[in-house]
Amino acid sequence: MQRAITTAVFAIFMLPAGIAHAQFLFGPQHTFWPGQYAPYKHKHHHRQTNSESAKNARPEDPPKGPLQIIISIADQRVSVFDNGALIARSSVSTGTQGHPTPLGVFSVITKQRWHRSNIYSAAPMPYMQRITWSGIALHAGVVPGHPASHGCIRLKNDFAIRLWHLTKRGTRVIIAHDDVQPVEITNSHLFQPKAVSASPEFPAATVAGKSTLVSKAETPEATSLQVPSSAPAGGASKKIVPISIFVSRKLSKLFVRQGFTPLFDVPVKIGNPEEPLGTHVFTAMEFQNEGTAIRWTVVSIPDEFPRIEGAKKEREAPVKQTALSVPSSDQANAVLNRIEIPQDTVERISELLTPASSLIISDDGFSHETGKDTDFIVVTH
Repeated sequence: MQRAITTAVFAIFMLPAGIAHAQFLFGPQHTFWPGQYAPYKHKHHHRQTNSESAKNARPEDPPKGPLQIIISIADQRVSVFDNGALIARSSVSTGTQGHPTPLGVFSVITKQRWHRSNIYSAAPMPYMQRITWSGIALHAGVVPGHPASHGCIRLKNDFAIRLWHLTKRGTRVIIAHDDVQPVEITNSHLFQPKAVSASPEFPAATVAGKSTLVSKAETPEATSLQVPSSAPAGGASKKIVPISIFVSRKLSKLFVRQGFTPLFDVPVKIGNPEEPLGTHVFTAMEFQNEGTAIRWTVVSIPDEFPRIEGAKKEREAPVKQTALSVPSSDQANAVLNRIEIPQDTVERISELLTPASSLIISDDGFSHETGKDTDFIVVTH
């Protein structure tokens, strides 16, 4: 009898800590906690099967707009933005110095609920969301409060489950040293939609100014969007595929992909080509004013990063790093004003512009990780 009681108590304490840690994430109204980390409340849970846990963790409502996942290495934290607004936040564990997590711009290229590593002795990687074919992924795992992985981003168990059900193939993932975040931006060189005319299959966009830059993807899997001025009276939505645009200062070229498929590339002119541009991700959020305008956000990634020296102090690092990375659109606006693309290319891109489309601007070319069945991957460090 004593042995049975001991075994039962041991089983209770072996339950994943992530279930208690992340249960406050996706409530019906408030989907994130106000502090830097979710409050931990120890509770006794009955053991659930994996299918039961996944079912209970499924969020009730789909995202309202483009979803963006941003990981801060310094803070060991993941932040999830829906339509430009923060909806969830949790702690993570990224790569150690010997196996660092790459910094840059990525997207979810494949998802697998039950996955085992084909690199590290078939280690379990539940609720895996791959962002490079070379082995970097987000997945549920042990999160000790400091970098501890072989390069992947470990998530709290319940957070990983909920996030897995929320994302789609193509969801943007940005990994930065500091805690960056999207801010709204207006610029005459960003695409603006024009009234839909004879063909309602895709909303078209017109350009204000001699050059225009548009933004990227959230889901190469077809997305349901309400197209202004063209939807049937019943409000039925159409399936459209956002585009991704990449501008490289190094190559002086613009590249376009749609649904992970390359479409075309053209030369572009960049003012003061010897001066760095940095790395910026512009995202088209949603139509406004009955389809006559579109709202944009931008995430600007700092050019230089201090070296990671072991685990950061969890209580001090977030405050310090966030203070240094208060976002501003000034730099991004200056970058847009330096880029000029051919007018026929502007018009061609305008016809493909939809919410969740995106533009990535970087000093370098895209990474060798960019390839078949990927969006543009840009590694900054």
